[in-house]
Amino acid sequence: CFSLCLQLTPLVWLLLRHSSGKADEAVGTAPFHLDLWFYFTLQNWVLDFGRPIAMLVFPLEWFPLNKPSVGDYFHMAYNIITPFLLLKLIERSPRTLPRSVIYVSIITFVMGASIHLVGDSVNHRLLFSGYQHHLSVRENPIIKNLSPETLIDSFELLYYYDEYLGHCMWYVPFFLILFIYFSGCFTPTKAESSMPGAALLLAMPSGLYYWYLVTEGQIFILFIFTFFAMLALVLHQKRKRLFLDSNGLFLFYSFALTLLLVALWVAWLWNDPVLRKKYPGVIYVPEPWAFYTLHVSSRP
Repeated sequence: CFSLCLQLTPLVWLLLRHSSGKADEAVGTAPFHLDLWFYFTLQNWVLDFGRPIAMLVFPLEWFPLNKPSVGDYFHMAYNIITPFLLLKLIERSPRTLPRSVIYVSIITFVMGASIHLVGDSVNHRLLFSGYQHHLSVRENPIIKNLSPETLIDSFELLYYYDEYLGHCMWYVPFFLILFIYFSGCFTPTKAESSMPGAALLLAMPSGLYYWYLVTEGQIFILFIFTFFAMLALVLHQKRKRLFLDSNGLFLFYSFALTLLLVALWVAWLWNDPVLRKKYPGVIYVPEPWAFYTLHVSSRP
């Protein structure tokens, strides 16, 4: 996703200019969208975070290994509900946003999430056969002795669709849409730059979910790129005496909390030798499910 972030840089600056050009449109400020943000956070926790948990909790007899699991149905619902909620957020923006970019992003989002649905379904079903998430594909005991050896290449291709192509096509347009929406969340009235109590309470589970999304999706570079783009936009608009409204503050504080949680997570697992081997390089952000299979499920 790093190369995609670099390619998106000109688009982000174009959106910054678009936001500045449209600043005068914002004579009114949208109220806090408690209903949409609540539904958005709830479905993220239930349909995305809860998806692999449901696959482990529901009896295997109900969902045989050669049929879609309950988690797959959760994923299908997520692929429908999430783009719908994103479009509803865009509809409520008080400013005119670039519709063509939004529509292309939504289409790409659905395609990427659908690719991930297939790859993730097979990878999680392999858990029942002894697959270990904290190991690479070729190092897994149930994979490395396959014959012919070209079968291992097929499983690596599946992993690539799941963890790389699917994630990039899913998360890049997702964060791009959120940033586009964020670019319209400014008000000329400083008194309107505040969050209601409900927004403060909702920011905590929202930020915690994005922590899971960033770590499990391995998209820290994309996330930090988006967060600093948001910060740059806030500083840029502040010079024009424009301030974040309640919806913008909610999104910004959720991401700030996410950044803090990711830093704490990395610091906690900094010296783990097994996870260090799986995640080499400068960017070290272990996946929660890799931690689970290594330190939780492996306990007698």
